[in-house]
Amino acid sequence: MEEQKRGPGRPRKVAGQVARWVPPEGWSRLVAWVSPEEKLALKRVAVEAGVSVADLVRSLAGGLAAGVVAPEELIGQVRRGMTVMEKIPTLFERDGDFRVVDRPRAECAWVFAGEGAPTEKVDGTNVRLTVRSGQLVRVEKRRNPSAAQKKLGIVDGWYVDTAEGAAEDRWILAAAQGTDVTGWPNGEHACEALGPRIQGNPLQLAEHLCLPFDREAPVYEGVPRSYQGLREYLAGLESRFAPGAPAEGIVFHHPDGRRAKIKRKDFPKSA
Repeated sequence: MEEQKRGPGRPRKVAGQVARWVPPEGWSRLVAWVSPEEKLALKRVAVEAGVSVADLVRSLAGGLAAGVVAPEELIGQVRRGMTVMEKIPTLFERDGDFRVVDRPRAECAWVFAGEGAPTEKVDGTNVRLTVRSGQLVRVEKRRNPSAAQKKLGIVDGWYVDTAEGAAEDRWILAAAQGTDVTGWPNGEHACEALGPRIQGNPLQLAEHLCLPFDREAPVYEGVPRSYQGLREYLAGLESRFAPGAPAEGIVFHHPDGRRAKIKRKDFPKSA
């Protein structure tokens, strides 16, 4: 039986073919850095589609080129994705494998000077809940400035309203509605929305909920502030919000509003 001829694209799993394969004239290679969570999300979609991640990206590009995928649809999805990208600086510089190295980032010098309070970093979506008389009256999600806006000097993010019935807001609203705010004071409360359908649910929570930064983020005492000290500390740190699960990392909060983060998975497996 003849081997089925493969269509355009790089052959996989056949070492000889890979070694001899030459891309068609005019082709170029696209490389992008993604976090472990983003990589996993891409793999999940690829598995559902029955293709590799590379073919997933190529099919999207091919759809755009052929006019099958509407640019407006893709732009809308990209903008929604941008709203959940983490903008807090990491404490250390990264190497070619995107792991941190023992070289502090200049903008985080205040952390190494002993300033700021360390709290547990939880991986979710940043939202803001407005409470009046123990009732939830408004749910907002964070939006970060676009590249064009940053060029104009707009560097700080802001909050925009969620919409009932909007697919992209479904799980944020589920988290907000699943949070007991009866004892919260009147006002706006910045929170992290967490749960089974948000950011891969690293804490393995059974329900969606919102964790308010101003009420339920206990400060850790004695957190080291050196590269090796933080690496060892995070390796054994248990989450206070999901006992038995490892904490994702630490966020340092400066009184003036600055923040800096470090995650357990930022460090190389061996150092």
